[in-house]
Amino acid sequence: MTPAQLSRTVLQTVRRAVEADELRVAVLPERVKVQAPPRAGCGDYATNVALQLARGVDGGGPAVALRVAEVLRRRLVCTPGIAGVEIAGPGFLNITVDPGGHAALVRGVLERGEDYGCSAALAGTRVTLAPEREVRGALVGAVVGRLVGVCGGECEVAEGGLVLAVRPVGIGAEELLRRLGGDAARWALLRPAAHDLPDLDPGRLLAQRESNPLFRVRYAHARVRGLLRNAVDLGVGSGADSAYDHPTAVALISLLGDYPRLLESAARHRAPDRLARHLEATADAFFRFHDACPPLPRGEQKPLAAHRSRLALAEAAGTVLAGGLHLLGISAPEHL
Repeated sequence: MTPAQLSRTVLQTVRRAVEADELRVAVLPERVKVQAPPRAGCGDYATNVALQLARGVDGGGPAVALRVAEVLRRRLVCTPGIAGVEIAGPGFLNITVDPGGHAALVRGVLERGEDYGCSAALAGTRVTLAPEREVRGALVGAVVGRLVGVCGGECEVAEGGLVLAVRPVGIGAEELLRRLGGDAARWALLRPAAHDLPDLDPGRLLAQRESNPLFRVRYAHARVRGLLRNAVDLGVGSGADSAYDHPTAVALISLLGDYPRLLESAARHRAPDRLARHLEATADAFFRFHDACPPLPRGEQKPLAAHRSRLALAEAAGTVLAGGLHLLGISAPEHL
């Protein structure tokens, strides 16, 4: 079950609870947001829909939110594709999907390739941006246009359009390229939130070490490509045909599953920095998975079905990293 499917399932559950008079709410939500939980051990996805609904029930409050969450939990836990639902904190729902759904999501990423994440979420939406001469504003505008496009919307630059409120950097494009090169310059301007001033220090942005987020993201992709090359030499195939149950695998799959929603969010809020941060989180999750669950046999170990599945998950992570980097206009090297 993908995040989009889960979002629709939760929304249908809310509507059925209202129809059965188990919930009385003033306004039904048009959509439900589900996303990867903030930490491991909290299910595959989390949603705050019970907290949202509680605001319109008997004046709201923590006790009301917990009652709403319990109504939804009882219904959701009986839904095919959902393995478990727990209530956390003031009324969050932590949802664990059926393990078979993890393999299906990995297969879906590999089948779509870098088109994974493209959607019709913004179909019919037209965004007009004002022309920008300042380098950061112009770059953010160009990437926003790309994000809107992959989500099914249209974007154009014209006089009188929306002005993107980003802090200018006070330096021209040519000087930035001379100092940093194209990839690091783009990352430096796109990674910070619009109200933050970018860090343009070449010593940090060009360093090939773990403290450099751009290096980690690009190295994670290059590492995946290396695994796939080595797999060919070892005769290990790739196939998501085994269950993924290790916490590091589940955490990585949750981030991959959240990628389409993240692209829509970045497009709606004109915020490429959200995509950059998601790529960082995905790269870090990949390394944790790689260290805990080696995708290739080691030493004299024979290839197992688990290696095939792990390799497929690694390839899916590399696919998302490459697609996200390309949307930002940054190269995804095979070697680093």
